[in-house]
Amino acid sequence: MKGAPHAEETDMTGQNAAPAVAQGFEPSTDIATNRPEDIGLTGGLFLRLTEGMARAAGLLGAATLAFMTLIVIYEVVMRSAFNRPTHWVAEISIYAFVAMVFIGLAVSQRENAHIQVEVVIDNVTKDTRRTLELVGLWLSLIFVAVTGWEMFCFTVSEYQNGSRDWGLLATPQWIPQTPVVVGYLMFVAALLGGILRKTAPTEVWRQYALPALIVAIVVGLAIVGLRDQRFFGTRMDWATLILVGGNVLAAFAWSGTRVGLVTLGILVLIGGAFYLTLSMGALGTGLVLVIALLGLLLIGVPVGATMGLIGLLGLMFMIKSPQLPILADRSWSSINSFTLTAVPTFVLMGAFLVHSGVTVRLFDMLVTWLGRTRGGLGHATVGASAIFAAVSGSSLATAATLGRVAAPEMVGRGYSNRLTYGLVAAGATLGILIPPSIAMIIYGNSVGAPITVLFVAGIIPGLLLGALFSVTVLIWSYVSPQAVPKGEAFPMSAKIKSLIAVLPFLTLIFAVLGSLYFGIATPTEAGAVGAGAAFLLCIQQGRMNFQDLYLVLYDTVKVTSFIMLIVIGASIFGWVFDFLRLPRAMVTAVTEAQLAPWMVLVVICVFYIVLGMFVESISMMLMTLSVTYPIMMAIGVDPIWFGIVLVILVEIGLITPPVGIVLFILRGMSDAPLRDIMMGTVPFIVLMLGFIALLYIFPQIVLWLPQQMGG
Repeated sequence: MKGAPHAEETDMTGQNAAPAVAQGFEPSTDIATNRPEDIGLTGGLFLRLTEGMARAAGLLGAATLAFMTLIVIYEVVMRSAFNRPTHWVAEISIYAFVAMVFIGLAVSQRENAHIQVEVVIDNVTKDTRRTLELVGLWLSLIFVAVTGWEMFCFTVSEYQNGSRDWGLLATPQWIPQTPVVVGYLMFVAALLGGILRKTAPTEVWRQYALPALIVAIVVGLAIVGLRDQRFFGTRMDWATLILVGGNVLAAFAWSGTRVGLVTLGILVLIGGAFYLTLSMGALGTGLVLVIALLGLLLIGVPVGATMGLIGLLGLMFMIKSPQLPILADRSWSSINSFTLTAVPTFVLMGAFLVHSGVTVRLFDMLVTWLGRTRGGLGHATVGASAIFAAVSGSSLATAATLGRVAAPEMVGRGYSNRLTYGLVAAGATLGILIPPSIAMIIYGNSVGAPITVLFVAGIIPGLLLGALFSVTVLIWSYVSPQAVPKGEAFPMSAKIKSLIAVLPFLTLIFAVLGSLYFGIATPTEAGAVGAGAAFLLCIQQGRMNFQDLYLVLYDTVKVTSFIMLIVIGASIFGWVFDFLRLPRAMVTAVTEAQLAPWMVLVVICVFYIVLGMFVESISMMLMTLSVTYPIMMAIGVDPIWFGIVLVILVEIGLITPPVGIVLFILRGMSDAPLRDIMMGTVPFIVLMLGFIALLYIFPQIVLWLPQQMGG
């Protein structure tokens, strides 16, 4: 369409991917303060080493993702076209996925992609922010180092015991577990690289302290070996003491006394508080856990590392006999899942489609068909949000894309800032409601709900909510006519031309979702075939070469890995939570309070909306499901219904003033006052809360379609 702005491609987190990935391994401006030549001989050499490992991780991760996608497509073709299904693809694809995730953790760290809560660190002085960021890196390093060591011990034990997988291939378990150990080692190197880029000691002894301590840690672990030897009869084993103590000393030596003291103080404070819970009741213990979790989140420690570190300290101090091997068990078992392999395939499909430039043509098509109607551009934005949601599965990506494509067009045509940005923000919430949805995959994997049934259940609520957004635009146009200019008519030839331009894209989406809903393919297979078709679409559009392919694969590895780190951390944290029987205690408390189901739902709604202002949606789900899911099941709620309501709730938090994440994404890419953006979301927030009430009164809105399709 004439005058439509061309959108820059965005990654699946909603960030601008083209420049971010094109810069390769050049440090991003918010984290890179030092170059190798700035930090002395030893620091410079070490930083170059970490850069090399990050580069290798990116290449290995991209190659592994491509391999996994290709073998899944091969399985679909062999089964569907030749009736010759394989017996090895499912198992090998899981192992490839595990390898990609753990190797990709270094990529996510190098790109500074791991999710953190920035509400505090964005509002402190520059020096304080630097201190908190360094503390977060050192705490993350402690968690990763201890977990990596436990994984190494676990893998060696599997090798010595001759453990094999239960699958048809009977694969020796140490083979697929070895990339996990390598991935943790690369992650350690990437974290050290992040620390080196933020710290530049001038004293010679400090410059040599870090490599000296690393050597000392390695030698100490070699001496201790795999034996679980206690430190003079205490709860601490020698290996953990060496790793934690060595990292704390390194924090003092390399990052300075202030960073070292804060790091040590946090460990002592949380560890001491956890030890005191041995004499507390379940609810008191749960309160201490939650306070510690929120405390680390608020100072900016990445979400996955926060949950993992809280889990580590809980395993050490909250249980009568420390259970650190759980770190390795959960690292392996939480990711060793065929269900989760659907995450990178759908992310990859979305990345290819965004790279093809289809989002601009899609919006143009909707404008030509709806432009003449009252509030036509608004309706087009809602439609684009719904369709793009089926591509990306990410609200942040939807907000970022439509913030570049739809918002400037609407404002340029005379729509008010409040309506424009309120609608774009609200439309972004369709991102994880309309399938395929990454959040639904994570939810289903966490609670054991069928992924396909969740996808089907999200269709009617997603379309209905989108329709209600359009009705809101229509009402707005009558209440405030000056906010909605008169539409523009387009000739039928332009409409047909615009429709033809997006026909390959629409065919692809319907084919992928159709194969999924009618049982022709699993979610992983549908995502892989969709990614392959989207790749061909990029070639057909002339927007794909080898470098583009690598960048898309690289970005997908980055996104998948930071999501899976949250899954790992949540699994460790959840084990501690379950072992202490905290969910049962909370369910008992709710039951004894004899609250009506609607009152429980109201409390949970408020809880998620407030938490959603600060925490990204998938992180929030994984942090809270161990508590909220048992409570909702105890009051008789259907797990599929709760899954759909949950994704709506976490999305409301993303657009709720004053600190909803989507609000600041839109503010960062526009000149609109933040107040206008916030005020524009209020009608849509009220609408979404009313929609949840409607789903409570009429649960069949969610459950009818799955029941009709045998779900």
